[in-house]
Amino acid sequence: MTISSDERAFFVAMGERIASLRKARNLTQTQLAEALGVTQQTVQAYEAGSRRIPVSALPVVARTLSVSLMVLFGEEQEKGEKATARKRGPVPQWQQHIEAIARLPRSRQQFVAEMLRNVLGEGAAR
Repeated sequence: MTISSDERAFFVAMGERIASLRKARNLTQTQLAEALGVTQQTVQAYEAGSRRIPVSALPVVARTLSVSLMVLFGEEQEKGEKATARKRGPVPQWQQHIEAIARLPRSRQQFVAEMLRNVLGEGAAR
């Protein structure tokens, strides 16, 4: 299916945003590919705008990059950009841990979530 020049420009811009967000979080294309269940070459094509990202993959991309879908679409700024300018001091350690967990492959994220539920006593309530 042929896409319009406006649609192509949208996917190129989205790919550039994804690449920028991924790099800001020190994630490799391979790590993002693992989270999406695709190859590194596919992520490279998404970021270049030469391949359209499936709509079903966008929530996973947003979660992995710890941003909203609106940020991916370019409709709002990333919250961290504003907060970082106003915030003083280093990022709290718990926030660093959450960000590190968000970068893990989905299976490892589920393992960490289960472990946290058990430690916090929620495992017995389920």
